[in-house]
Amino acid sequence: MKSLKKIGMVLGLSMSLMGLAACNSSGASGGGDAGGEGTVNIGYSGPLSGPAAFYGENTLRGLTMAADEINKEGFEVDGKTYKVKIVSLDDKYLPNETGTNARRLVQENKAPIVFVPHSGGVFATQVFNQQENFIIGAYTSEPKIQEQGNKLTLSIPPAYDAYPEPYADYQMERFGKKLALIPTATQYGKDWTATIKPVWEEKGGEIVFDGSVDFSKETDFFTIMTNALKEKPDVLFVGGPSQPTALLIKQARELGFKGGIMIMDQAKFEEMEPVLGGYEMLEGAIGTLPISQSDAPGGKAFVDKYAELTDGVPTAESAFNYQALHVAVKAMQAAGTVSDPAKIMENMDKGIKELEDEQMVWHLTGMENNGFNWKTSIHVVEDGKLVKLDK
Repeated sequence: MKSLKKIGMVLGLSMSLMGLAACNSSGASGGGDAGGEGTVNIGYSGPLSGPAAFYGENTLRGLTMAADEINKEGFEVDGKTYKVKIVSLDDKYLPNETGTNARRLVQENKAPIVFVPHSGGVFATQVFNQQENFIIGAYTSEPKIQEQGNKLTLSIPPAYDAYPEPYADYQMERFGKKLALIPTATQYGKDWTATIKPVWEEKGGEIVFDGSVDFSKETDFFTIMTNALKEKPDVLFVGGPSQPTALLIKQARELGFKGGIMIMDQAKFEEMEPVLGGYEMLEGAIGTLPISQSDAPGGKAFVDKYAELTDGVPTAESAFNYQALHVAVKAMQAAGTVSDPAKIMENMDKGIKELEDEQMVWHLTGMENNGFNWKTSIHVVEDGKLVKLDK
């Protein structure tokens, strides 16, 4: 009976995601009779097809999980009860498509917030979101997002500029100072690389190979990895979507590389481990917190709820966006409006303070420069086990 229930829930979620991938153009935020019920449309533009589809679906799943919880009882603003509706569009990880989608979500669905899970799409949308009056829920760790002075951009995850120093210190001490760069070829990968390079060199390190991989086109990593290993690096810097990043690491190990690995925060230990059949090939790797290891009040509850819905692995994409939507709704209640983005943004900090324990999947302490202020956590693989790094 339990297995039948689980199958039913999985099918229900699959149908929900399929339905959300097409834009519903009939609803309007705040619709409904005064004093009755209304609907707040929450927009999403992300990759739901192509090489990054798994990443985009993880992000969307977090939003739908939060929406389902919110809609059990709805939420009250100024004497009126509302429910949320996630309206999603596939942008195939293309920034120009993101901009088009965001405009459509705002114009046709009156979405006060559009969630976007990649830096290129966020930058493209920042060009006009203030003029067209909507919040960008920016799921990208690119720190330049917060440097644009855009008052209607909410930065959701920790910025990646918190990682290069502890990454470099750990790898240099354990493995050595020669580094090969093989990140994703996206703008995000280029920006991450531009951040790690000077830190590595200022600490006395040497860049012995500087390359990149276009995961949307390349599936055979033998040539680039062979060329990188010819330079005898002590450490590799890699990253991008988890699955192809894992295959890149596998290629390195199969070619005999025994050094350390620095992993960009987009790639997740918990998603790479099943691809690699365990943590053996990830020995010496350093990366970000697996949500399954969270000691926050709502960490275990989120992992358990996720397991009820799907056999997939819960990741930061799902967890942080789940938490972000709960914060946004609490901010709407504090602001007394579901349709004024500026007032909603002004009340995000109050929204954080109003989170219930089960909604606190990871430690969120407040707001800083229009972004969530999280407790940073870094993990390493030592002797085949994930170990928290004490910075």
